[in-house]
Amino acid sequence: MTKFDEQLKFKSGVTLRNRIVMSPMTTQQSFYNGTVTRDEIQYYANRASGLGAVITGAANVQDGGKGWPGELSIAHDDMIPELGALARAIQAKGAKAFVQIFHAGRMTNRATLSGEQTVSASAVAAPRPGAETPRAMTVDEIHATVVAFGEATRRAIQAGFDGVELHGANTYLIQQFFSQHSNRRTDDYGGDRQRRYRFIRELLDSVFAAVDKYADRPFLVGYRVSPEEFETPGIRFDDTLWLLAQLRETRLDYIHLSQNDYNRVARADDYQDQSILAYVHEALQGKLPLIGVGGVRTRQDVTNVLQNAEVVAVGQQLLFDPTWAVKLAQDADDAMLSVPFKEAVKFVPLNKPLHDFVAARY
Repeated sequence: MTKFDEQLKFKSGVTLRNRIVMSPMTTQQSFYNGTVTRDEIQYYANRASGLGAVITGAANVQDGGKGWPGELSIAHDDMIPELGALARAIQAKGAKAFVQIFHAGRMTNRATLSGEQTVSASAVAAPRPGAETPRAMTVDEIHATVVAFGEATRRAIQAGFDGVELHGANTYLIQQFFSQHSNRRTDDYGGDRQRRYRFIRELLDSVFAAVDKYADRPFLVGYRVSPEEFETPGIRFDDTLWLLAQLRETRLDYIHLSQNDYNRVARADDYQDQSILAYVHEALQGKLPLIGVGGVRTRQDVTNVLQNAEVVAVGQQLLFDPTWAVKLAQDADDAMLSVPFKEAVKFVPLNKPLHDFVAARY
């Protein structure tokens, strides 16, 4: 069985010193325009020690793709210097630096977008309280967004990052194009699975074109996916297995499964015999490494995930226990934070924007 302290070399040539990575998490620490702050740089640097890689929180590729206040942005060239400082701070601790790139689509609001209407594949509101109805993107806008993901990849390369992760999960725009709930289009970007996959395929083409043109070193491209939607109609586990069958034949370096419990079982009746993580691992057929995530707090959790994945992503535990990965490597398990996170909020020092966000959540 894979051990967490083993190296992993991806097909791109990027090599992790171990199999533990920091999961992308919202921190709301960027400036109003998405520029990286000193607090944000220090936050990631404090958690990079002992990790194979850090995946930053989502960075929007266009101003209209901003999902929330304090969100990181990679939409403009003048952001490259601060992005570079962030990448170097992570790398100085021995970890690879990956930036997650995304567009929020309908999962935002006019207030966040300075009065602009949200956009999505179709003019269908998300099934959540207070959701605004988006405007369906024109074909020209779709093409511009595809280009924007490529340009964001270029900026990541020029800033010195080791890779990008496409955020195709958590109901944001990439997922919205693949979902039958948010995509009701009747043109070439909507309809059956193959047509709803077109946006993803074009994004991958754009991103890899940027890698081929600008990268002068190994540069990784990963993809994050959510396995199921609760909406009707929506993405079912069969749809995700179909999507994975497409993605495993691409140049991607890994698939990152997004879920809050690595033991979670699918809602679909036909997939009850093992965890979603196990089914996804089988579906990839060894062609792409899988990053497993969801409630990892202990050494046993790491061992459990690595039974059905090549890499373990750790989120909340690192948020409240910044040196957790070092403790894992040094067999200092007794020093790991073990109290409920709602208790940890009361005594773990976090800067004010992040503390307020976390306190409201827990």
